[in-house]
Amino acid sequence: MSSDSTATPPASGTFTTPPIDVRWGDMDALRHVNNAVYFSYFEEGRVHLFAAMGLGAAAGRYGVLAHASCDFLRPLLYPARVVVGMKLLRVGRTSLELDCWVADAGDAATLYARGRNVLVCTDGATGRPVPWTDADRRALDRCFAA
Repeated sequence: MSSDSTATPPASGTFTTPPIDVRWGDMDALRHVNNAVYFSYFEEGRVHLFAAMGLGAAAGRYGVLAHASCDFLRPLLYPARVVVGMKLLRVGRTSLELDCWVADAGDAATLYARGRNVLVCTDGATGRPVPWTDADRRALDRCFAA
């Protein structure tokens, strides 16, 4: 990840996925969702975000994960439905930082986990970081509109 000294103020809203069903196979031996699965839920959130932005194979650019962290707040038990919420914390020249959480789909105040993701905009052909375009920044503004 490159340092981004040209950070711009992020939009103030949140982006939320459609409900995600917790699968039987997401559980561990203790009968709650395995800790690794939360990272899959965060990934699902990023997939929805980048689809909404128009970033991906068609654009030839991808958001590559440079950092992921997760704090596990309460056990998540099967069956359940969750949503992944994200707040844009920082947009730099080539990277962005997201506050992410997994919440109950029926009660957004019930948080199961909270994390942080840093993503780098990457050229699909070279694998090298590339700056966010003005169109990307406008798409982020739309996705995170208050």
